[in-house]
Amino acid sequence: MLVAAAVCPCPPLLVPQVASGAAPELDAARTACADAVGVLAASRPDRLYVIGPADGPGRWDFPEGSTGSFAGFGVDVSVRLGSGPAGDRPLPAALSVAAWLLDRERWGAAPIAGLGIGERQDAAACAAEGRELAASAARVALLVMGDGSACRTLKAPGYLDERAAPFDAAAGRALAAADTEALLALDEGLAHELKAAGRAPWQVLAGAAEGAGLDGRLLYEDAPYGVGYFVAAWS
Repeated sequence: MLVAAAVCPCPPLLVPQVASGAAPELDAARTACADAVGVLAASRPDRLYVIGPADGPGRWDFPEGSTGSFAGFGVDVSVRLGSGPAGDRPLPAALSVAAWLLDRERWGAAPIAGLGIGERQDAAACAAEGRELAASAARVALLVMGDGSACRTLKAPGYLDERAAPFDAAAGRALAAADTEALLALDEGLAHELKAAGRAPWQVLAGAAEGAGLDGRLLYEDAPYGVGYFVAAWS
């Protein structure tokens, strides 16, 4: 059963070495992420799943010990998802950011596994994945990585789209209220057009949280660089 969840954005810029001189611009987001991860630790889960967007269809599994790197972003920083032997498949960027967050907060409370969810996975499939995760142990926690739209300003990665702000507002309300129905109602096609990488991971969370009776808190909401970033804690 799901007992807690943290929702965090997944830009590699959260890692100060990647952001370099721009690092202070995301200090508030980093602080909120630390608070959200603290909620996970306080829930004392039997198992933690880290979920994030990944290229390709379907679901990609990353066992504890899987490693990632930010070398592709110009810095010699490597991360590991928990302990254990390194896996054969490197972590995607979103899960690498999650591994960095967990290491930063000295996570060690429960076994960890990572899941990459394909961007075009539909809501029903995402919810089914979430239900499966929630049923895997008596006390399950989720760290859910994903960004909102990338079309909030003219300089955003996806340029300006007038639909982006309403989409992000709806996502923010749903995350703040732990509203699983509203998360599942987020439109897959619109999310794809707006480059909202968090849609599928959020809908996995929605499936996992069905019937759990969790309360939500939105700890951070902003759109630096024209991308919607949210930090939320459910417990």
